[in-house]
Amino acid sequence: MANKVKVIITDEQTTVKVPKGLRMLIRRCCTAVLVMEKFDGDAEISVMLVDNEKIRQLNKKYRKTDKETDVLSFPLGVDGAYDVNLDTGSAQLGDIVISIEKAIEQAERYGHSLQREVGYLTVHSMLHLLGYDHENGGLDLLYMREKEEKALTELGLKRDGSYYMGE
Repeated sequence: MANKVKVIITDEQTTVKVPKGLRMLIRRCCTAVLVMEKFDGDAEISVMLVDNEKIRQLNKKYRKTDKETDVLSFPLGVDGAYDVNLDTGSAQLGDIVISIEKAIEQAERYGHSLQREVGYLTVHSMLHLLGYDHENGGLDLLYMREKEEKALTELGLKRDGSYYMGE
């Protein structure tokens, strides 16, 4: 199980005032996934909150897709091997970039709270940082969705209806 989890959160946007408690929720989501996945050792994750324009730029640069998205994951590990921060001994799992603007839009569209949406995006990205992938659909997608729901249920953010996950 993860011993110490360091989540470095930076707010790089001025479009939205980040609600009180959202940073703690992000930290809880990161930790919940590591516990669920029985991650062994200390871990570091970087989370950046951005606006739609910034995430569009990153999506274009790194994924060659010139449109805004809700979240991007930049895993640093390969096959369960991670770089280690020499000062702390922590595994560096990678970076998560969340468009807080897009999260608000999606929470309204799906009829749930911003906390539920940000929780989902964080859990989803944490699974990517740990090597899960859904790009091929099929069983990989199903398996990832099951893991997401398990973590969110444990966090008290269970899905309260159906929602569509588009690209």
